[in-house]
Amino acid sequence: MSVTSSGAAITAARASGRAALIGYLPVGFPSVAGSLAALATLCGADGSSDGVDLVEIGLPYSDPVMDGPVIQRAGTRALARGVRTADVFAAVEAVRAAGKPAVVMTYWNLVDRYGVEAFARDLANAGGAGLITPDLIPDEADDWMAASDTYGLDRIFLVSPSSTDDRITMTAQAARGWLYATAVMGVTGTRASSSDLAPRLVERIRTTAPGMPIGVGLGVSNGDQAAEIGSFADAVIVGSALIKPLLAADDAGTPDDLSGLRTVVAELAEGVRR
Repeated sequence: MSVTSSGAAITAARASGRAALIGYLPVGFPSVAGSLAALATLCGADGSSDGVDLVEIGLPYSDPVMDGPVIQRAGTRALARGVRTADVFAAVEAVRAAGKPAVVMTYWNLVDRYGVEAFARDLANAGGAGLITPDLIPDEADDWMAASDTYGLDRIFLVSPSSTDDRITMTAQAARGWLYATAVMGVTGTRASSSDLAPRLVERIRTTAPGMPIGVGLGVSNGDQAAEIGSFADAVIVGSALIKPLLAADDAGTPDDLSGLRTVVAELAEGVRR
């Protein structure tokens, strides 16, 4: 199976008249095997929904300073249950087997410890499209720029409402695939309403970096918000809202119950298609 770049998945959704849906789940929660099943459900492999267009696979980290409480809880449990960095490549293979492209979202220290060249090689061999690096800025990414060029991987950097126009331009020039626009300041997590900073940030990106696909994340929790953000962004990114039903099932002693996840995925998929 040929690798579909993450940017191409977003562009294809836009060509069909809607925003792409990007879903985040961590590898290793509720277990490594359980996370592979959850990722397949996220992709719509069980036929319960159309699923997401692109998957972000999270790599749990012991010091997740940018993650909100939901992602932290899931990541902490995954680490306690023995997840390892190498498990992310099996997760990428599972997503590709379900017919969707995958990117890995990770703190840079994990890649650095694994070996930048080795991580890029193994990610490409697993069929991964690229990396989202929330704590790595282009100014400090020489090793990653070289490795991603060698293995043809997308590099997705973040911009925020506090980014200057010059910073947005420079980041977009360094990126490949798409740009991750954080719609709110602070850590990840669902919110009752979407940020009014998001449309303005997207408008600034379109002015300073025309043609670059833009995904908006941090805070999307339901289909209405997905529809709202999809009206002005190229992709809607969802994480905590997808993890919450998995945490609830784990807390209830039924970690293999994916019914709650199916419900959320179906609602979000309907939202971007309105």
